[in-house]
Amino acid sequence: MAIFLTKDSKVIVQGMTGAEGMKHTRRMLAAGTDVVGGVNPRKAGARVEIGGRTVPVFGSVREAMDATGADVSVLFVPPPHAKAAVTEAADARIPLAVVITEGIPVHDAVAFQAYARARATRIIGPNCPGLISPGQSNAGIIPADITKPGRIGLVSKSGTLTYQLMYELRDIGFSTCVGIGGDPVIGTTHIDALAAFEADPDTDLIVMIGEIGGDAEERAARYIADHVTKPVVGYIAGFTAPEGRTMGHAGAIVSGSSGTAAAKKAALEAAGVSVGATPTETAGLVVALLDDLAETPGNVA
Repeated sequence: MAIFLTKDSKVIVQGMTGAEGMKHTRRMLAAGTDVVGGVNPRKAGARVEIGGRTVPVFGSVREAMDATGADVSVLFVPPPHAKAAVTEAADARIPLAVVITEGIPVHDAVAFQAYARARATRIIGPNCPGLISPGQSNAGIIPADITKPGRIGLVSKSGTLTYQLMYELRDIGFSTCVGIGGDPVIGTTHIDALAAFEADPDTDLIVMIGEIGGDAEERAARYIADHVTKPVVGYIAGFTAPEGRTMGHAGAIVSGSSGTAAAKKAALEAAGVSVGATPTETAGLVVALLDDLAETPGNVA
């Protein structure tokens, strides 16, 4: 199994015929993703040869869903048009929309997140790398060749650190890796992914990557303490960030102790999470915990 994305997922790409859409559709197909169509109202009816496969282009998300049974949309749409594209996907009631686009205005993100939530469309992102269930499907821009299927679940704010932990733990492998994005307003949260991994029988351990700023990691720590029985390993980016500065795509201003890496680390450790000081140390903690699980009598991990 996996969370949110499996070998049975049927994926459409909004913005497939643009340069980025074409490039990453080719990569998704090469990873085994069942890309069943693209969406571009100006090119409806066209058929595009990508990676040895003929992919039809539809005029709308609803038309694509009706024709193909698609249940996932990946959006490579410029920021000025992203709100309309997500709204269209939500109007079609697609179950999952993965919004890769960076630079979407916050007020647009607030509007389309609320709109999608009211229509039971799960949003991942925006400004995210997407998600991958290795060996099954890849929806977004995560490299598919740096890891393999396994029993670790990964949820991360940072795209780069998603890739690094996948590579560090490539010999063990992952059930699903979810890059939720670091914008101030996102759809799927750490908590959403933690809950899904907790319920997934093929995930034995969870890795959670956070960043300075805000209180998402502290809220996740409280959720872990109350609801998660599987071991969790954490890493917080930004221990060396200067106070009072806006840092990176997280757009996080750290003031006093609020939102600091140290405060987040303390909250996670209080909830029983092992927190690494570096990505490599974090990977080492994962290996040690999996070894402990394997040695526990009656445990099949």
